Formats: sequence, structure tokens, C-alpha cells
Amino acid sequence: MENIEKLFGMLNGHAEKIEKEHNVTLLEGILDGLEAWLDGEVDFSQDGATKEDVRKAIQIAVLKGMRKGSQPNHQMTPDTLGLLVGYFVEQLFADRLEAEKISILDPAVGTGNLLLTVMNLLDEKIEATGVEVDELLIRIAAATADLTEQPVSLFRQDALQDLLVNPADAIVCDLPVGHYPNEDVALDYELCASEGMSYAHHLFIEQSINYTKDGGYLFFLAPTHLFESEQSKQLHKYIQKHAWIQAIIQLPDTMFANKALEKSIVILQKQGKEFKAPKEVLLAKVPNMQNKQALAMFFEKVKMWQEGK
Repeated sequence: MENIEKLFGMLNGHAEKIEKEHNVTLLEGILDGLEAWLDGEVDFSQDGATKEDVRKAIQIAVLKGMRKGSQPNHQMTPDTLGLLVGYFVEQLFADRLEAEKISILDPAVGTGNLLLTVMNLLDEKIEATGVEVDELLIRIAAATADLTEQPVSLFRQDALQDLLVNPADAIVCDLPVGHYPNEDVALDYELCASEGMSYAHHLFIEQSINYTKDGGYLFFLAPTHLFESEQSKQLHKYIQKHAWIQAIIQLPDTMFANKALEKSIVILQKQGKEFKAPKEVLLAKVPNMQNKQALAMFFEKVKMWQEGK
């Protein structure tokens, strides 16, 4: 904790100075600090600081910057959720990770916190790619990846347009929720709404499946009401045609400020000739993180499900 606090203190101090002197946002001040650190103009490094210490210190600074700003698309995936997603990636790719690296794509990478949390957990076992349309967020992601020594290829573009990336073994994505404004692009999707605007989170699911290898897995942080909206029948039909639902993991209510923001982890597997549908879909709820006994039972249930696949 001491390393994280010192790193945060130095980065935050630099960011606040830049914010005041140049009349920019705190988030822009943080980016300036990260890039200056990379260029060797300032030195925030701490002896004994791990990759995770650096990522967490940057994450705390970025969260502070986001809270001060007001852009709705400036959100960050909390560590707890990133670690849970990483745990499921590790479980479902356990056999392969012993022998080789796997490729992971995050089509809504933001500041990179979800992707880098998974990468730090499975250190040196992942080749990663991220896509993000927001220039400030992707520059923070690039700087954080360099400072945590994680190799990530990043592309700045609208992820719902054609991507210049290869299909991946796995997708991790904290789905951007809401309506997608570019109706011309939405028309190319099976999940384009027949009336009104299409849901961005539905289109991201379809695009993610497009860029997953046959038999690959998709790990989404999705709205808990994903299969209850007015366009959910169309989504369900699409998923039945192209993928198998492997698991739906409800997250604790205590993680979210209000009910409307509640999320679940939805795990899909892209269909392929050499692969079979799961014998059983894992339906589970993550208990309160403070309840160690209930948490141990939850992980035991996951392990039994995984062994029975």
C-alpha cells in the first residue's frame, strides 16, 4: 500500500499543478504526468513497486480525474470486477495457458484498466489488443501499458466499424451501454433495431463475436437487465444462432451505487464445428466480498462446473 500511496501522491501532485497552470482538466493533467514519466522528464518510480502497484496508483489518480470531470463515457471498470473476469479467463483457458499464450481483444478498452488487470493476473501469458474511440482515454491506456510493461496493441477508432485486428481467442469487454448514434454503421448488423436507435451494447456483442475465433470465449460485463429490454428477443435469437451461453454470474448489489447500474458477468463461447454446447450453464451470484466462507463456496461451485464441462 505504501508504494501505491507514494506513486499516487506524486502523480496526483503533478496533475493538479498542470491542471492549475494550464487550465486543463485533472484527467489531462494525469495524462501529462504519465507521458512525462515515460519520457524521463519526471521520475515517479518507487523501489520495489510491482506492475500491480503502478497500475493501481494510476487507476486511483484516473478515478479522481474522472470524478472531477463530467463526461459520461469516462468510466472505469473497478478492480474487483477485473479480477473476477481474469479469474474466469484463467479457469476457461487453464489447459492452454500451461503451454502457450492466448490472444485477448478488448473492443472498448477505455483507460485499459480491465484489460491490464487481466494481463497482470496472467502475467506474460497474453497477447493483447485494445480498441477505443476516445483519444484521451486511449493515450492513458497506452501510457499505463508502457509503465506496467505490458505489451498491448492499441487502435484508436470506433470499434463498431471494420477493425484491423485478427480474431482473438478471448474477448473481455465492459460493454458501453446506451444507444449507438451512427445509424448508417448500425445497418450492417444483425442486431440493428427495426425501429429507432440500436443499442450500442448489443452491437458490441455482435462485433465481439465477429472478432472471436471459433470456440473462443467472450467475457462481458453487461447490464443485469440485458435479456429483459425491448430488444432482448432479437439479442437472444442472435446469440442462439452464433454462440453458446456458458455462464451468467450476477454481481453483488453492494458493488453498485444504484439498481440501474447493476451488472453481471456474461460468458459466451463462439460456436464452431469442432466444439459442443456446454452440458450445463453456470448460473451463480457472487456473494458479498466480505463473506469469506460464502466466497469460498462460490469458487468451489465454479470449480465443480468447470470440471464437469
